[in-house]
Amino acid sequence: MPLLLTRNDVIKVLQMGDCITAVEKAFAELAEGTAVLPLRINITPPDGLSLYMPAYLKQMGALACKVVTVYKNNPQKYGLPTTIGKVLLQDPATGDVICIMDGGYLTAVRTGAASGVATKYLARKDKGQVAGIFGAGVQAKMQLWAIAVAREISRAYVYDVSLEAVQKFISEMKPKLGLEITQANSADQILQNADIICTATSSAMPIFDGNKVRPGTHINGIGSHTPAARELDTAIIKRSRLIADSFEACLKEAGDIMIPIQEGAIDKTHMVAELGELITGKKPGRANDKEITLFKSNGLAIQDVATAKLVYDKAMQAGIGAKVEI
Repeated sequence: MPLLLTRNDVIKVLQMGDCITAVEKAFAELAEGTAVLPLRINITPPDGLSLYMPAYLKQMGALACKVVTVYKNNPQKYGLPTTIGKVLLQDPATGDVICIMDGGYLTAVRTGAASGVATKYLARKDKGQVAGIFGAGVQAKMQLWAIAVAREISRAYVYDVSLEAVQKFISEMKPKLGLEITQANSADQILQNADIICTATSSAMPIFDGNKVRPGTHINGIGSHTPAARELDTAIIKRSRLIADSFEACLKEAGDIMIPIQEGAIDKTHMVAELGELITGKKPGRANDKEITLFKSNGLAIQDVATAKLVYDKAMQAGIGAKVEI
């Protein structure tokens, strides 16, 4: 009988520090060749997008598939969220589905966790750094949470076109992290003050001038994940030591990388490593404290699978969830 885990069940057991550890192991498996990671399958029904994201992590004993749908009319027509996700976790020994869990919160945390891992290996190591977050939605909150776990930061700035979203961000994250968080009045204010930057917006166009980024900055590029959209301009891509979550995903899905290649500004060799190669020591991360480093995240199924296994194990230990006969 599979275990059913609701969103609240997942929230109860999933912590960012644990997720960063699990996601780090998943990226290491990808680099070592013990992960099976097909590109996600896209199906486009008339009113939406359906994504199927399977993966297998041999060393972690994790096998699962996440199903994500994006239907823009859901809120107005059906009172449902635009994006809905579920994860089916399987027993690698039998293939049986042993758990079905909500994937919304899981996806948000695992995306933040990837940035946490990247920040751990690429950001400068000095204490008291300043974080700058572009965007003030759910994913932006997870980005700041992950940075605060990966580095000892002194304060954070957040910038978003919605003042209401910024105020909500600050009211939620300030007590959660015990951190001073300030509304940035412009993109430039973040560039002038932040040592670690995360872009977590829905913008299809670059959100700041890459020529203004200070030496020594680390950037996690999160929001854009289609060939025609990008949050990061060609200038910052050229100036940065560029690390990919996956070369294949960046070359097929990431406008931040694909557009500069199409322009002839860079070629694919500008991506110097995948994140897993830094974790396993196959390639170096930051060379010095003046270098600008950039991690481009597309979101990989290995992150979902590792996190789902973590959630399942913790739920079983805590006696959370409901067993159902199917």
